[in-house]
Amino acid sequence: MSTGNWRDGYSKEQVIQRVRLEFTSEFLNNPHKGTATFQRFNGDLLILTINWDKSSFHAPPEAVDMESLGVQDWDGPHNADLHNDHYPPSSVAYCRWSWNLLEPEKGKLRFDIIDRALATAAARGQTLQLRTQPFVGPGSKYECPQWYWDAGARLDPAADNSDCRVPDHNDPLWLEHWGNHIRALGARYDGHPNLESFDLAYGGGCGEGGGNCTPDTAHKLAEIYLDSFQGTPLLTMLGTEGCHYAAGRKGANVGWRADCFGDLHLNTTGEVPEGLNWNHMYDMYVQEVTRCGLKDAWKTAPAVFETCWAVPYWHKHGWDIDWIIEQGYKYHISVFMPKSMAIPDAWMGKILAFSQRIGYWFHLQQMVLPLEASARQQCKMSAVIDNKGIAPIYRPYRLALRFSQGKTHKVVALRQDIRRWMPDLSYFEESFAFPAGLVRGEAKVSCGIVDANDKPVVRLAVKAVDAEGWHPLTSIDVL
Repeated sequence: MSTGNWRDGYSKEQVIQRVRLEFTSEFLNNPHKGTATFQRFNGDLLILTINWDKSSFHAPPEAVDMESLGVQDWDGPHNADLHNDHYPPSSVAYCRWSWNLLEPEKGKLRFDIIDRALATAAARGQTLQLRTQPFVGPGSKYECPQWYWDAGARLDPAADNSDCRVPDHNDPLWLEHWGNHIRALGARYDGHPNLESFDLAYGGGCGEGGGNCTPDTAHKLAEIYLDSFQGTPLLTMLGTEGCHYAAGRKGANVGWRADCFGDLHLNTTGEVPEGLNWNHMYDMYVQEVTRCGLKDAWKTAPAVFETCWAVPYWHKHGWDIDWIIEQGYKYHISVFMPKSMAIPDAWMGKILAFSQRIGYWFHLQQMVLPLEASARQQCKMSAVIDNKGIAPIYRPYRLALRFSQGKTHKVVALRQDIRRWMPDLSYFEESFAFPAGLVRGEAKVSCGIVDANDKPVVRLAVKAVDAEGWHPLTSIDVL
């Protein structure tokens, strides 16, 4: 029997109700996806330069050579509302630091740097993607730690070691000491709730190319990462031998990251006809995704693109931003990292739309619920989810129903694995036990995607939402 007028319009014979929720296209700064900040966090000053020039790193204030040293002035000035007019809101921060900074003495790691980065990211509403890089590269003073060379480590005989000592990655000392470095980081941070991902970057300048590793060495180094990080997603460096190995290793679930997204340079040196030279967009990504066996990896692990140069560089050179963005969608990426460089005003709307669509973007299209229920009764429900994004979510959050009477709230977390909500439509149905502890009469029903503490963590693309992040649905009569 109805106890209020909320059931007006339903006949006495009806036992179910359909809820259809209004979609919102407003920008949602949801976790684990979108545009990442680089070597800084939400609200920090941006890099106001067109070219990618490491000497221009100047923010947060007093930071020097951010590529290697990381954030130095953690409490420096930043926008109090964590907003930047020339950069999308961000739920992910990306930091990478050199080995000699993180382990200046053998076995004595600067965990304080990473701890502070994790805490700062959390305070700014972000999770942290992390890389520790063997050395920055030729021409940089950030080599491998001096203690590593003092141990008798070999140089790469094929490298130009005049500006920066390049290690021989096939030296047993590399496997030992770099391996111990990664094991120590894994022991402390694997599964950390605010660590978004860790780069499988085992050799070469910035850890990006694999150095001179033989396949056997690359496989052994990849195994160290796979063994050390089993609770935090690993991102392999696309195109490396370690990437190929990790992608095919039984039991591994790895994502990937690639540099130089957007590269459309078409200047030639007279060796090929104008406009037909090699570049990353045409000649790198789809080829290496295929060769490394990662074509379907996005279904279970994230993919990340970092810009080549920066978005303002694309703008200056007249590259086709619409074509670049459309190509990005084809790789089902979840995170885009444009190096915390100010986005040109003319393209800000396009980058915001790109940031919104990459990763997941869930709209609850319809839910079917009973009109009434009693405590502990088995109730049937079903839902249609429209994932308007290009990838799933990779965290095991749960869709939950909340039944409320005044200040009394009862949360029922559903069993549905939301990581299975691929792009476009998903349907599921299940039964749940109606919660005890509610009195006879009307109860308000809302829903949300919640963490292990039943706290909403993901905003649905639904217009109606309360201050706690719950989406109002309907009512139900408690018998």
